[in-house]
Amino acid sequence: MKLFSLLLFMTVGVFTGSKHYFKEEASITSVEIERINNRVDEIRDMMKIDHKYNTKIAFLVDMKVPSGKNRFFVYDLEKNEIIDQGLVAHGSGSETGINGMLKFSNEPNSNCTALGRYVIGKNYKGIFGKAYRLMGLDESNNNALKRAIVLHSYSAVPAEEQNYYISRSKGCPMVSEQFFKRIEKIIDSSKSNILLDIYY
Repeated sequence: MKLFSLLLFMTVGVFTGSKHYFKEEASITSVEIERINNRVDEIRDMMKIDHKYNTKIAFLVDMKVPSGKNRFFVYDLEKNEIIDQGLVAHGSGSETGINGMLKFSNEPNSNCTALGRYVIGKNYKGIFGKAYRLMGLDESNNNALKRAIVLHSYSAVPAEEQNYYISRSKGCPMVSEQFFKRIEKIIDSSKSNILLDIYY
């Protein structure tokens, strides 16, 4: 994504005490910002107890946002702002919900997205190229390794927002090749594991 386009999609915020104050820009709504703030507060509380995770960057995925809109957010925990965002697919099994609501599952072979916090682990080369193993930290996603849920790219995922639902995965958070290259640099340069929080 060109620099001017990236800046257009950024959302800037400041942190005061336990509250975050954002300027609304691009497609991020005030409701989505509130959900981001709540998840960031929970991540901060977790890091006060467990100090082994990256305290500068966290990845957030808001599954209430349609798949054609940016819902994967790269959050700078030091500057308290979103520094990048992109599209991310959900699992094909998640689309069996009622009234268009997604269904989430931790069960093997469900092809569903599983909600919860993940640790981004080591990378390997798979059928989609480079991918990062994900380890689920919650009861809702603790089968991630068993299910081979990984963070990877796929050529069919668009680089820009769309007015339609994008392709689905087998339960993995699947992003565009362009966005993957950007977050790959962040992951590979991190000296500690980055947290990925998928929520609804």
